[in-house]
Amino acid sequence: MRIALFVTCLGDVLFPDVGRATVAVLEGLGHEVVFPAEQTCCGQMHTNTGYQHDAVGLVRHHVEVFERALADGCEAVVAPSGSCAGSVRHQHAMLARRAGDEALATRAEAVAARTYELSELLVDVLGVTDVGASYPHRVTYHPTCHSLRMLRVGDRPLQLLRHVRGIDLVELPAADTCCGFGGTFSVKNADTSTAMLADKMTAVLGTGAEVVTAGDASCLMHIGGGLSRLRTGVRPVHLAEILASRS
Repeated sequence: MRIALFVTCLGDVLFPDVGRATVAVLEGLGHEVVFPAEQTCCGQMHTNTGYQHDAVGLVRHHVEVFERALADGCEAVVAPSGSCAGSVRHQHAMLARRAGDEALATRAEAVAARTYELSELLVDVLGVTDVGASYPHRVTYHPTCHSLRMLRVGDRPLQLLRHVRGIDLVELPAADTCCGFGGTFSVKNADTSTAMLADKMTAVLGTGAEVVTAGDASCLMHIGGGLSRLRTGVRPVHLAEILASRS
């Protein structure tokens, strides 16, 4: 299969290894991955902060870029991010319709229908749960809010993790509670965000895990930042990086 990588702005700027790992996993399974270089922000940050009118231009650009990729032979678009995949699938057409652009909404729906978060693509589209990974560490998994509630990925990431050789996968208590990031929520509501983060860190530390993983670099940045400031030694590692590991 030929697959277009939607790397996300956070991945592009701060966590490029997540994008590389996504490519490594898919190429390791025999698929071709292409990177449309014209891609930019999908507009999620603007939408969630209330600047919906400003997000429409970003939606239009995203649709144009990935329409071309799909027209050029890509059969799917993959994002190593539940929140950005969720924005494409649940916000883009809505934003276009609110702006009175029904044609753009229809085009956005077509792109969204072929856009997948990484674990969705692997399990549902490619039919794979064992990607040949090896990762001999004690790991706990945090299901991020957008992947859990918007995309409803369910246990797909766990299915993949359970097939990783050498992994000691431990359940995270109160796993479905928010870590407190929420993008600009953590800035505008810092005290509440910090309290939520403290609860999440307590749960992570209670597992005795060496590594906390998730499908969103943004949430891992938040959790990992707190764990780092406490000098706990627990590392945040994206799901894609574990699946790409052959250690």
